[in-house]
Amino acid sequence: MNHFPVSSSHLSALHLALFLQSQYDEAGGAGCHLIRSGINDTYQVTASSGKYIFRVYSLHWRTIPEISEELRLLLLLKENGIPVSWPLADKQGNFIQTLNAPEGERYGVLFSFAEGEKLLHYDEEVHVKIGSVMARMHQLTELMSLNRITYTTKNLLEAPLESIKKFLPADSAEMIFMKEAQAHLLQVLQHVDLSAIRQGVVHMDIWFDNMNIRANQEITLFDFDFCGNGWQCLDVAYYILQLHSLIRDMPECQAKTNRFLEGYNAITPLSAEEKRLIPALGVCMYFFYLGVQCDRYHNWSNSFLNESYLKRFINLLVKRYYDLYLLNTSTVNP
Repeated sequence: MNHFPVSSSHLSALHLALFLQSQYDEAGGAGCHLIRSGINDTYQVTASSGKYIFRVYSLHWRTIPEISEELRLLLLLKENGIPVSWPLADKQGNFIQTLNAPEGERYGVLFSFAEGEKLLHYDEEVHVKIGSVMARMHQLTELMSLNRITYTTKNLLEAPLESIKKFLPADSAEMIFMKEAQAHLLQVLQHVDLSAIRQGVVHMDIWFDNMNIRANQEITLFDFDFCGNGWQCLDVAYYILQLHSLIRDMPECQAKTNRFLEGYNAITPLSAEEKRLIPALGVCMYFFYLGVQCDRYHNWSNSFLNESYLKRFINLLVKRYYDLYLLNTSTVNP
């Protein structure tokens, strides 16, 4: 019987467990279950030796060289004491598995398990630690280059708006705002003092959903799927942006922002130019991730993304943050 072609699939957790048992010494007697489906699929692996995470990348999402660079970065961070979830090699010393899925070849990687739990809200001292860990990571990888994407205005602002246009009417108030905001942001970024901006490796997605926190307040970062090259203050801007999206009480939000920046600046101080750019880069990150949602509609965002969703997102998050700081000479009070 010939099977009808598919564009995406969920691999059988039962058969993945058998596969992992055959490939990894750590996976003896392992069980496996899907814990998250999205751009990539995430499986938790439970074996006699402990817990692990197996990520299965979507078809054509990342190439083998791109994944290899992500893993190279993680191993470097681990070797230098940065608390991350790291990749594990199989019995033959390979980090990347090729899986013959119905839609085509997909790639998988087994990672160490990040102990602790995801917390939506946490103490100010944890924000200090996160700032410190981010700064240490930036300090280690400043001027380093990965064979991956370099984040520029083209992929942060220009391409995302073209993707959003497919789902939002050109004459809607939200699209008119996005075009005006894009024009303003491009103008801001054209007049940056590059000599005062640190460049190197960026994570691009450090927030509560990509870290686990243990009872002793120690954190572990994971999900470096969007890592690449760029201005390192992008990571700072994104973390602060997420604080504003999650905490609507402004005094509390500002207090936690300040503690995060306290931890960061204690390791490697932000320049005045980097501080100035934080709000603008935060809105750029909104553009970027809305673009990702639109681009991955077929195998991730179709369960929630539509015109109404985009209008709510733009009004409640993007426009609110943009209006809050006006994006001229304002900063987020570093």
